[in-house]
Amino acid sequence: QVQLVESGGGLVPAGNSLRLSCAASGRTFSRYAMGWFRQAPGKEREFVAAISWSGRSTYYADSVKGRFTISRDNAKNTVYLQMNSLKPEDTAVYYCAADGSGYDNRHYLDDYDYWGQGTQVTVSS
Repeated sequence: QVQLVESGGGLVPAGNSLRLSCAASGRTFSRYAMGWFRQAPGKEREFVAAISWSGRSTYYADSVKGRFTISRDNAKNTVYLQMNSLKPEDTAVYYCAADGSGYDNRHYLDDYDYWGQGTQVTVSS
């Protein structure tokens, strides 16, 4: 069982940065690939970024590539999403998720076993 708690969301003007954190409970965090997803009002939840259990491999949606960076610290049971050059279209609730399959680079909601409650990111124009 893994419990995930996101933090770091907020309201920022376009062009600014935010860093989201996702703290995981449990001793087996390092066995899970991790992902970030987001859901804007009236839209489906979509893939943002993923990272392998070791942190050596990272993957991004085209819409955030070059602006967002996913990373993890297994000693702290935490995964991060650094978001730079934010745009109004990045406004959404951001969720972290854990995938215990042993694979990484998974982009579908059903690929993930555990989810956090989400943190709101609002980017003003």
